[in-house]
Amino acid sequence: MTLPDLDVARVQRWCAARVLDEARHEVRVECDIATRHLTITEHRPPWREDLGPDWISFPIARLRYTATTKIWTLYWRDRNQRFHRYDLLDPSTHVQDLLTEIDKDPTGIFWG
Repeated sequence: MTLPDLDVARVQRWCAARVLDEARHEVRVECDIATRHLTITEHRPPWREDLGPDWISFPIARLRYTATTKIWTLYWRDRNQRFHRYDLLDPSTHVQDLLTEIDKDPTGIFWG
């Protein structure tokens, strides 16, 4: 199974637009691509030198795609790094609906 290329590109553009160019040395928002889902992650540089040069990655949300129905479903991440279905938004055939909900973040569950 493969994710729709146009939807993947839309999510990647959305992630890139979340952070101003002049702030990208401090934070990045990226999209990790898997077979059946996309995970939106926030990346920050290490806050101590002894932690090494690798940026720290923190998952924000997961967008799961069901190919048989062509539907995207939004998931939120708990403190144990487990994902749970976000029940304030019905699954949608339009990935933009999920991105809009993450932007609005009415409960503070995605961006805090």
